[in-house]
Amino acid sequence: MVDHGREAGNGTRSAIISNRRITGLTGDVIAELVAEMGPLWHERHQAKLASRPRRRDVGGGPKHQLVFVDRLLATLVHPRHGATHDVLACWFSVDRSTITRAIGEVRPLLAERGCTVRPDVRLRTWARSLPTSARAGRPASSTAPRSG
Repeated sequence: MVDHGREAGNGTRSAIISNRRITGLTGDVIAELVAEMGPLWHERHQAKLASRPRRRDVGGGPKHQLVFVDRLLATLVHPRHGATHDVLACWFSVDRSTITRAIGEVRPLLAERGCTVRPDVRLRTWARSLPTSARAGRPASSTAPRSG
């Protein structure tokens, strides 16, 4: 998988992943989400770029400021703690608009996998939104609904 972009400080990422209270998920579940959804996100991003006329050469223009794993972590933390996009932007050292865009790109991927949360709900744990098999320790990828 190709990740174009700057990584958040490894301290930020490792703190979020290592402390289950932050996301409500174990590091293994987060790794599974990254492995499953990262290539799908990359594929959709490339299709979006190819669907419109180019103004610059391939590789030109601004680069992603967040790699996929950081986009996923921001999306997981946002509804769990009700963190504002400004706070998340400070954590990941990016602009608020980058966090807004990242959450807007990753949330539909989570929804396709069966992880949905109404915008007015604050989760105690993401595990409550995962399919039952994932909570039981079985791979969710085999039971999660898929589209298309």
